[in-house]
Amino acid sequence: MGVPASSDVRPLASQVQAALAAIYQHRLLQPRVAIVLGSGLGSLADEVTHATRVPYQQIPFFQATHASGHAGQLVLGYLAGVPVVLMQGRVHRYEGFATADIGLPIHVMHALGATILLATNAAGGLNPRYRAGDLMLIDQHINCLWSRAQALGPAPALGLAPAATNLSLRSLTQVYDRELLERLSQLALQAKIPLQRGTYVATLGPTYETRAEYRMFRAMGGDAVGMSTVPEVLAARYLGLRCLAISVITNVAMTDFPRSTNHNEVLQQGAQAGPQLRRLVGDFLEDLAGPAD
Repeated sequence: MGVPASSDVRPLASQVQAALAAIYQHRLLQPRVAIVLGSGLGSLADEVTHATRVPYQQIPFFQATHASGHAGQLVLGYLAGVPVVLMQGRVHRYEGFATADIGLPIHVMHALGATILLATNAAGGLNPRYRAGDLMLIDQHINCLWSRAQALGPAPALGLAPAATNLSLRSLTQVYDRELLERLSQLALQAKIPLQRGTYVATLGPTYETRAEYRMFRAMGGDAVGMSTVPEVLAARYLGLRCLAISVITNVAMTDFPRSTNHNEVLQQGAQAGPQLRRLVGDFLEDLAGPAD
């Protein structure tokens, strides 16, 4: 089927319905959890059983990602017995995409039935106690991308989230679900998986930060810095989804002397951290599913 060009401007609700119709041609599935996979983390999609994979190019109004390490497909199936929908790759503001392009897949996954969003990303460490390869559970963020209102999108107009209609900006001060944060922390402890917990700073990119910027972000209270996740999480929270996010720390900032990094290093560290991330996500989904009948 043909995918509407970017010049085909329709109301958001119509875009969501067009995307749903295309997805339903491939698979009828009501996911419980939506998962966004960041740079170097796409291998988690290989664990999905009874999987249906739909390239973004086949979904109306979904944008093809150009970032290395992002496969660019929607995966529907089961992880640890839980029905899930995964974004194997995402688009970023620095690729030239608008806020609406980034938020649309979140609206679609919510419309499919997801009630929880788990976002993952690769991030640079700001906290000097961190080491490359660490996992960091995001419990707060600092948004250096755009205003919060712009990130949300006109959710009530969709007619898909009654609970969102009365959701004020004030209620978004607690974006990451406290109960799920504690549950994931306990699961990491039980599995003996080291799990940091801190504040994620979202920047536009695509350049890596200067040493002066690293010092500024650290002084602001940031523990890690990256170029994604916050717009997706804000859109999800506005729609009423419960949110979690995990960063893979790919390098740690050195503010006292120059040290360069590159995207290949990011992908490599993401791949190395993959087994622990897969174990943690699997344990989380098993716990969410509860004991077998």
